Amino acid sequence: MKRKSIVFLCLLVLCLPGGAMAERKIPILMYHSIAEYEGKGDPDLYVSPKDFESQILYLREHGFTPLTFEEWDERENVKKPIFLTFDDGYKNNLNAYDIFKKLKTADFKPKGTFFVISEFIGRPTRLSKSDLKMLAESGLVSVQSHTAAHPELTKIDNLDSELKGSKEAIEEMTNKPVIALAYPYGEFNQKVIDETKKVYDFGIATALNDSGGKDARYKLSRIFVTGSMTLDEFARKVEGKGRKASE
Repeated sequence: MKRKSIVFLCLLVLCLPGGAMAERKIPILMYHSIAEYEGKGDPDLYVSPKDFESQILYLREHGFTPLTFEEWDERENVKKPIFLTFDDGYKNNLNAYDIFKKLKTADFKPKGTFFVISEFIGRPTRLSKSDLKMLAESGLVSVQSHTAAHPELTKIDNLDSELKGSKEAIEEMTNKPVIALAYPYGEFNQKVIDETKKVYDFGIATALNDSGGKDARYKLSRIFVTGSMTLDEFARKVEGKGRKASE
């Protein structure tokens, strides 16, 4: 009887959502500019609108459900959850929003999280206050924080203005809660995590070797979608085929 009970408990653990031993690996994609590359900067930071539309179509046709961090607790209740994130708050991210609207159907609602730098809002190449308010009210975009001025958080002493200051500034513009922070350059340490936990529910990094442990929600790793990535490569990444542990 005791042996049967042990076997039953083992099977129960294996059947729990995400597994009790290790949380389910859900792809979190990282984008920057959704625009044609015009010869300035790193070309891999630019995903063309055409390629981006093909990627969202792939997600729609293969049963993915895009979520935002406000919906984190829904990740175990939907088929093939995925998070789409966009760093730096570029004006050209409106191209992503337009594609979301174009590809939305009764059964598929594309969504993304725009991580904006609060002190850069309104600059010529960045989203404006009115843009952010419109996006936040659309139901397709969650506007979250990428700090106030985009410093390397591990190299500054006073984190309050970068963390709390940016949260308050963005919330005032959008009238929506800001619960997630994307670390500039993906850099963080335990001090940064401890300070982030005082202000946010999530800390988003880039690629990590270990994203588990008690602070798992403050070192979430992402898959960098580059401008040179083919659709086949994109499919392998989001489906988890051949994905390295650091991704």
